[in-house]
Amino acid sequence: MTTGATDRTHPRERLLDTAGRLFYTQGIHAVGVEQLVTEAGVTRATFYRHFAGKEGLVVAYLEARGAGVEDAVAAILAAHRGRDALLAIMDMIGDNLCRPGFRGCGFLNAAAEYPDPAHPVRIRIAEHRRWFHGVLRTVVGDAGHPDPERVARALVVLRDGAMVGGYLDDPRTIRATLRETAENFLTS
Repeated sequence: MTTGATDRTHPRERLLDTAGRLFYTQGIHAVGVEQLVTEAGVTRATFYRHFAGKEGLVVAYLEARGAGVEDAVAAILAAHRGRDALLAIMDMIGDNLCRPGFRGCGFLNAAAEYPDPAHPVRIRIAEHRRWFHGVLRTVVGDAGHPDPERVARALVVLRDGAMVGGYLDDPRTIRATLRETAENFLTS
């Protein structure tokens, strides 16, 4: 099955879009190259022209997913500083939890499928997590908290828990708790 965009988009982009949808909804290891190429409307040769293998596509999928998050956070940081920026980031995460089809964090889901921390997939995940931690540390510092490192670590853990809770529990409650807890960290 193709998405109807096969004539309008580059094969690499179709593969990335298809991988993003399938990896997120079915799991990375559950999706084979044959399913990817069929649904993207490309040949195996085209697949291997763009990616050395499935794991190369997984890393590219995570890079694209991370770029989307980084762009959204950059837009928030362009409009807000300090406390307002932190709360806007938490609201962005909370809104994500409430969208239809939410199945947790793509990075955490991928980490569960790739347990070796030295694997290229896990290395990409670690890079994204370091970036996010750094953003939070900066924003919390800008908000005037005396220990932005400690609070940033706690906020990353909070975000991870919210991503799981948003999938398992009432996402609206998780969204509200995420924001409230972030506000409380700033006053502690």
